[in-house]
Amino acid sequence: MTRPLYRGLSGGGRASGGGSGGHDLFDQNYQVKDSLENGFGHEATSPGRVARSRPSLTLLLLNLALVIVTIIALSGSLYWAISISTSSRRNIYNGYRRLQEQLVADLSDIGALSLGKTRLKELEFCPLEYENYVPCYYNISESLELGDHDTPIEHERLCIQEPSKDRGCLILPPRNYKIPLRWPTGRDFIWKENVKITGQEFSSGSLTKRMMVEEEQISFRSDSLMVDGVEDYSHQIAEMIGLRNESNFNEAGVRTVLDIGCGFGSFGAHLFSKQLLTLCIANYEATGSQVQLTLERGIPAMIGSFVSKQLPYAYLSFDMLHCARCGIEWEKNDGIFLVEVDRLLRPGGYFVWTSLMNTHRSLRDKENQKKLTLIRDFAENLCWDMLSQQDETIVWKKTSKKKCYSSRKSGPAVCDRSRDIESPYYQPLNPCIAGTRSQRWIPIEYRTPWPYQAQLNFTELDMHGVHTEYFSEDAANWKSLVHNYWSLLSPLIFSDHPKRPGDEDPAPPFNMVRNVLDMNARFGGFNAALLDARKSVWVMNVVPTSGPNYLPLIFDRGFIGVQHDWCEAFPTYPRTYDMVHADGLLSLEFHQKHRCSTLDIFLEIDRILRPEGWVILHDTTPLIKAARSVITKLKWDIRVMEFDGNSDEKLLVCQKPFFRKQQ
Repeated sequence: MTRPLYRGLSGGGRASGGGSGGHDLFDQNYQVKDSLENGFGHEATSPGRVARSRPSLTLLLLNLALVIVTIIALSGSLYWAISISTSSRRNIYNGYRRLQEQLVADLSDIGALSLGKTRLKELEFCPLEYENYVPCYYNISESLELGDHDTPIEHERLCIQEPSKDRGCLILPPRNYKIPLRWPTGRDFIWKENVKITGQEFSSGSLTKRMMVEEEQISFRSDSLMVDGVEDYSHQIAEMIGLRNESNFNEAGVRTVLDIGCGFGSFGAHLFSKQLLTLCIANYEATGSQVQLTLERGIPAMIGSFVSKQLPYAYLSFDMLHCARCGIEWEKNDGIFLVEVDRLLRPGGYFVWTSLMNTHRSLRDKENQKKLTLIRDFAENLCWDMLSQQDETIVWKKTSKKKCYSSRKSGPAVCDRSRDIESPYYQPLNPCIAGTRSQRWIPIEYRTPWPYQAQLNFTELDMHGVHTEYFSEDAANWKSLVHNYWSLLSPLIFSDHPKRPGDEDPAPPFNMVRNVLDMNARFGGFNAALLDARKSVWVMNVVPTSGPNYLPLIFDRGFIGVQHDWCEAFPTYPRTYDMVHADGLLSLEFHQKHRCSTLDIFLEIDRILRPEGWVILHDTTPLIKAARSVITKLKWDIRVMEFDGNSDEKLLVCQKPFFRKQQ
């Protein structure tokens, strides 16, 4: 069973016609020819016109041409037979080898030229300073000039198109890098040399940013003070909301949580056991990165900051936003950071803020009193209700009633239609209240609880412009595909990579894959099928800016995701995903007239993929063949496979080898 790939149709619709998938996308005249041969587009002809066509002359010319072709063919066959009888086997073999090599070279050149490439020389490895390179946030030349400083530098996202010829190299892992431990062990132990960290981070005093060093590992074990503190802390938040404990979050409508400045992901790691999905965001950090360590533990995270741009998530998407000593000055800029929190929160959602400024001792300072008063006033003007305050923590609840906005005496205005953008892509921070006109304005307590939330009903699908039948068929197809993917991967994993010393053979593919990136997620069907198959993975669902925007639907299913332009670098550190999946992405980008080269996209995949990580590409046969010729430059292991017996589509399964740094 197969699904339609993106064919440039608006709204992600299904391409009609069973044969359209096999057309050569590089030959625009092919489809016209095909339509004529199938009886479409012929002009009407009259008997008189047929009579004037001189059939006798046409038949004569055709017969003459047939005779000439036959003579040439027979002469060529005779000459070939004589050549074979008079030449040695060695000459035949050498001639065949030369012909074969030339054919391979010609096919490679055709594939490369079709995607704008002229040479297929393997890429070299990057210099040492690229080890933790994050484009859009980190400039290598500036770093070398500035050197290391004790004062942290705040890096705001700035993406400048960097052609692959300017950074056409492969990033090597650190010298003593080791494959991350398998989940769930890897949640509590990571290899110290896998992350860029200094001694000062080991003793950070925040609740969620403590860890212990044990020989070559960093430990987040459950018997440490840090994790016990997080458990008590989450229990406290539940009680402040009015729940018995954190196990009741789901009953209150809480499923997705955005953790701002998450420490090293311990809060999210604990909530995983309570069926909550927590996404960590934090600023780019040169060392001791919260995002890098969180992803190393197998917990969702990406680089993101409250500086000057809106985050690339849909409005009304998260049930809770959490900030525990996250370092954001909420009182600044007329509360515009709180307005961004309000944009992301669903109606009835919670904002949890933990800060030393909230303690009685801190409030003895008049400046802190003034700041807290401003924050409380801003929250009230956003129609938030302050539910409770205990120690350092305050919990607000966003209103579920739109009438509140018209009854206020002051505060941010409600966005007009021109500024009420559902999924902004790094647009400037918006000072108005968004989402009030949306059909998705549904209080969290009225939403279907998890896990039934993942199966949207007719009304919810209609809200997103998706037909129930198409959604159901998509879900069924993905269930079959995930089964096929794992059937392919399991023998590859265990035949090519015998178990490492000290490892037990898990039932395939138990946690060989944990962090998954879906580059063209559509409805999040791949994510849903993985969960349905009980795979111990989480998926970052990426909605390309060049295609239909189903990001709100993905969040409404209880998943997490982000909008992204694949001609820019993804906001994460190197070596942070075990698997990258792309279904129809090449077709999608092809219809965008090559805004960037395919090599640029694959270089970015290589940067974020862990050594021994997997790439699965499904697309049309011509594009897969062309992609394969480009991928050979990356030194990946490549396998092209038939897709359900469909010659129009191919599956490309790749693995990134573990290249060790040269001593």
